[in-house]
Amino acid sequence: MKVRRFEERDFLSLYRLLSDENVMRYLEEPFDEERTLSFLKENGSNEDPRIYAVDEDDEFIGYVIFHEYDESSYEIGWVLSPECWGKGYASKLTEILIEKGRKMNKDLVIECVSEQTATKKIAEKYGFVYMGIDDGLEVYRLDHRS
Repeated sequence: MKVRRFEERDFLSLYRLLSDENVMRYLEEPFDEERTLSFLKENGSNEDPRIYAVDEDDEFIGYVIFHEYDESSYEIGWVLSPECWGKGYASKLTEILIEKGRKMNKDLVIECVSEQTATKKIAEKYGFVYMGIDDGLEVYRLDHRS
């Protein structure tokens, strides 16, 4: 599995992902092409990306979220193709992002809606602690010293 910066060639794959109703069920309304392009430009193609592409065997399978959340922490997350669900990809990506956060000496945060049980299970599996609800989202935090 490889986490990398987004490239122009990723647009169509990202559009397929973000326009999928199942993928977007707990996130937002499915994206059209224009919204996908805007999202990619604002979050993945800029100088300081907030999201990074994920490949498996040189095939785009989704993206991870990794950006500053507040002064002491980074938000992490993942959005993966349905073919990847239940196969351990989210856990592996969480491990990669935890290691990156530790190297940066940053706490990590995962946000999700209460219905996202898979995300909550992963947060708890890796020692993230439930901190409450902020702006309608459940917030889980992992101290970098954990």
